[in-house]
Amino acid sequence: MPRASSIRSFAGFSFRLAALSSALLAMPSAWAQDTSLDQSLTLADSPADVSRWGLGIAAGVKQQPYTGAGNKTQGLPLIYFENRYARVFGTGAELKLPKWDLGTRSSLTFGLRAKYGLGGYKPSDAPILEGMAERKGSLWLGAGVTWRNEIADISAEWLGDASGKSKGQHLRLGVQRDFRTGNFTFTPRLEATWLDKKYVNYYYGVLAEEARAGRPAYLGASTLNTEVGLRVGYAIDARQSVFVDVSATQLGKEIKHSPLVNRSSLTSFSAGYLYRF
Repeated sequence: MPRASSIRSFAGFSFRLAALSSALLAMPSAWAQDTSLDQSLTLADSPADVSRWGLGIAAGVKQQPYTGAGNKTQGLPLIYFENRYARVFGTGAELKLPKWDLGTRSSLTFGLRAKYGLGGYKPSDAPILEGMAERKGSLWLGAGVTWRNEIADISAEWLGDASGKSKGQHLRLGVQRDFRTGNFTFTPRLEATWLDKKYVNYYYGVLAEEARAGRPAYLGASTLNTEVGLRVGYAIDARQSVFVDVSATQLGKEIKHSPLVNRSSLTSFSAGYLYRF
């Protein structure tokens, strides 16, 4: 985990980047918890002294975990910026740290990260949520590392709630690999995300004063979500690309046991277009 002093020093810079990205994208909270969308069009590290910009659009549909909540369909613009020091994409921003080369086609990359969202609902989103207090998205700060090698890209990311909404944290571990043929890129992935007790209770718990018939009070514990997904990208030319992404997430038992939830898994589909300047 990054030191508290590092997070505080990065907070001002990353908050401005994340706020700019969020304002331009107007990303809804339902999409903000889908990390695969932010990763779908991420490019390779920029060469020294080169800045890259991109604009595009994405749309998709995903299931919601709450009982009676329908599928969420959204369309949104995309903005992308990257240079040797920083990366902004969707509602996320990263301040790059020095890369550690491990030899031929192998390296470790590090970064301090900020993301907005990762959860939230309004009581009007589903009948089961009526009478519940609104759960809001937050600004999340933390760090990530990726080991790129000849077999696969293995990554880890830790984020903590810097806005104090849930006061929670989560840790994500993932592995993915690109398979290229012609202008197509196929990227299967597998991820596991650990959510701590505070996160689970804020977004899936029921306080004593919120309990009613059919919705008992509920306090959960930390849990683990797992996800499998496939992203297919197609390069139209040197500047334009499109993608489709499908995923299925198996919810942890502490989420499935919540009286607010009636699903054990969630599926999502998204598609997008990006133009690089």
